[in-house]
Amino acid sequence: MRNLVRLIHIVTTLARYRLDELLEGVPAIRAARIVRLIPWGRKRLRDEPRGVRFRLAIQDLGPIFVKFGQILSTRRDLLPHDVADELAKLQEAVPPFPGEIARELIESQLQMTISSAFQDFDETPLASASIAQVHAARLADGREVVVKVVRPGIEKRISRDIDLLRRLARLVQKYHPDGDRIRPVDIVTEFEHVIFNELDMQREGANASLLRRNFENSEDLYIPEVHWPLTRKRVLVMERVKGLSARRRDDLLARGVDLEKLARRGIRIFYGQVFRDNLFHADMHPGNFLVDATDPADPSFIALDFGIVATLSPKDLYYIGENFLAIFNKEYRRVAELHVEAGWVPPDTRIDELEGEVRTVCEPNFTRPLEEVSFAEMVVSLFQVAHRYKLTLQPQLIMLQKTLLNIEAMCRELYPSLNLWEVAKPELESIYRDRNSPDRTARRIGRQIPGWISRAPEVPGLLLEYLERAGRGELSARISSQDLAQLNQEMRRSNRRTTGIILAAGLVVASSILAAFQVEPLVSGYSVPAAGGLVLALLAAASAWRSS
Repeated sequence: MRNLVRLIHIVTTLARYRLDELLEGVPAIRAARIVRLIPWGRKRLRDEPRGVRFRLAIQDLGPIFVKFGQILSTRRDLLPHDVADELAKLQEAVPPFPGEIARELIESQLQMTISSAFQDFDETPLASASIAQVHAARLADGREVVVKVVRPGIEKRISRDIDLLRRLARLVQKYHPDGDRIRPVDIVTEFEHVIFNELDMQREGANASLLRRNFENSEDLYIPEVHWPLTRKRVLVMERVKGLSARRRDDLLARGVDLEKLARRGIRIFYGQVFRDNLFHADMHPGNFLVDATDPADPSFIALDFGIVATLSPKDLYYIGENFLAIFNKEYRRVAELHVEAGWVPPDTRIDELEGEVRTVCEPNFTRPLEEVSFAEMVVSLFQVAHRYKLTLQPQLIMLQKTLLNIEAMCRELYPSLNLWEVAKPELESIYRDRNSPDRTARRIGRQIPGWISRAPEVPGLLLEYLERAGRGELSARISSQDLAQLNQEMRRSNRRTTGIILAAGLVVASSILAAFQVEPLVSGYSVPAAGGLVLALLAAASAWRSS
């Protein structure tokens, strides 16, 4: 019953914001046009752009849908730009739950009283979001910390809304003309994975701990320390950090902060996390960063909220890095070749055609001043081009795309004249020089030598066994089930062809004999059995041809 009530609420909200146009072209849901007869919000909303109406509707549907909209906004490879731009503006405005409930939840997780765990605990939350809220506290040794506690009952609400989202996604995928291209069910599955990971505070603590180790003694970024003795699956305790909001540019200017230096550091943070460490904060919007302006001439970032952290496979990391370098150097053919080599587009894709598409996307940007060029938008446009060649993006690449968009937007907002290329290109080249240096290569090889040595005694025996089996003719090729099925299908076709050809040949021979001996009855001098046999022979040959 609750699911039905929630579904009715979703449908009426979509109707109120005149979003039936999103279902245009869906034959099975054309009845949704009846919502145009509903008077709600008609005068006020009908003239608003569709992206604005979509954003307002999602805000009305509640925090889980807001979170979904934020994830959806990253799919610029699929969404219209106007819709993606509006969804990117979504901010969580979630009322806090009572402090006494937070206290009970924390005590239940820690299996001890608040007074035993903390010297002080403030029941008034510092911040509240869809997944959790944060309280200030002080440890027994006097250190200031923040306590992040997951909202009560949030798992059930998330499961209910995701179930409804999945049902709606199945309808869209089944009936919308572009359902296969948009893949709404995959998007909902991706969202489910991300949001349930955010519920695990121990996972978030581990993310923060590893990022802190990667940026130890960094001048660019500070990561708060996790207090592990009081961290549980639904409770995270971290060092409390203070700084200026990265959103409030006017406050930063009033403090005399060097915004150009800060923005440059933001770009370096992104490239260091992705290509040096292969572990990146995938939610890098201004709300998750503070600015340490202790020395305004030498500002740095402080990261918050580590619920969404991502890595790339070694293969994807290599090809993404090579693609970035090729774009920086305007090597369009190299970009096309890398897309094929990586398996992102089918192997039969014509390199020259794809190169032309890449050049069409990139070259106009290089005619503009570099401080006006958006590298993130260029990458998104390239993914859209690749989609026409049947590209399927993995979730990790989506997270990378989202992070690049976020960090570029934040740094450009801080310092609009920032030349991204001037910062990003040398940073990436420096990381690659260091990664491929003789010392690093020797260390990588050195780490593998013990494994090679441990297996070395087995090699002569394996080689001798291989040679002996080869000499006895016992070696056989392995065929995958897919290849075997294809081979079986070809053999069946071949058998049908052979049968048809034999039948056709036999009928032709029989017809010839009957014709030669003028077997009765005759029509206009031709043997009827012979003519019939000839027709049957032609039909058999045609059947054999169709089977090929």
